[in-house]
Amino acid sequence: MNRTPNAVFPAALAVAGSLLVTIAGCNLNLQSPEDLGFVSIFNGRDFSGWKVDEIAAQHWAVKDDVLDFDGVKGDLWTIASYEDFELLVDWRWEGPSQGPMQRPLIAPDGSDVLDESGSRVTIEIEERDSGIYLRGNSKSQVNIWEWPAGSGEVYGYRTDGAMPAATRAAATPRMRADKPVGEWNHLWIRLENETLDVYLNGEHVLVDCILPGVPASGPIGLQAHGSGIQFRNLYVRIQQPEQVSD
Repeated sequence: MNRTPNAVFPAALAVAGSLLVTIAGCNLNLQSPEDLGFVSIFNGRDFSGWKVDEIAAQHWAVKDDVLDFDGVKGDLWTIASYEDFELLVDWRWEGPSQGPMQRPLIAPDGSDVLDESGSRVTIEIEERDSGIYLRGNSKSQVNIWEWPAGSGEVYGYRTDGAMPAATRAAATPRMRADKPVGEWNHLWIRLENETLDVYLNGEHVLVDCILPGVPASGPIGLQAHGSGIQFRNLYVRIQQPEQVSD
């Protein structure tokens, strides 16, 4: 199976709901997500298509085509459930951090980096934390944060010692691809069966990450985790089963 997203080159993701796409041997062309088969799941005007309980209603708002979270509490969930899909979303931090905190350095195999005495190596950061839940499951969350490892990690799988070593390594970002605080970041998430791929700002940060036991279907969630954050340009493309010819 060709796992490249339908002739779209993820490294050319662009802003404002548009994509710069390239096909081998051709020049760059400007196409909208709709041209590529994506469907908007946020209309920019209200919460249509989203579950908003009493708590979320107090802390989420729609402002100028943006979903704005004030950093207090209340996850936001789609009404629809999804099986195999691709998600496009822009996000940026808004407002103050949660303050300085010590966060670990993470090795490529998903383990914490240790010093000569066996203690975890940490650095101080300005803590910011959010994420995107996949298939209604908090464990299969694509993290958004200011940790040294960078956004895109699947913390629930990386830190689960019962998971295969390959899964824990694959759930660790290959690089930090986050833009500076206050700038828009662009995520492309693809979940097919149990295999997750994540592109952040054009970098393939998670590659073929197998998530054993991930639910077969469920809603998409935007996590409330104490940090102000904004989301815009949310699009989903449903992956259709391949046709098997005789």
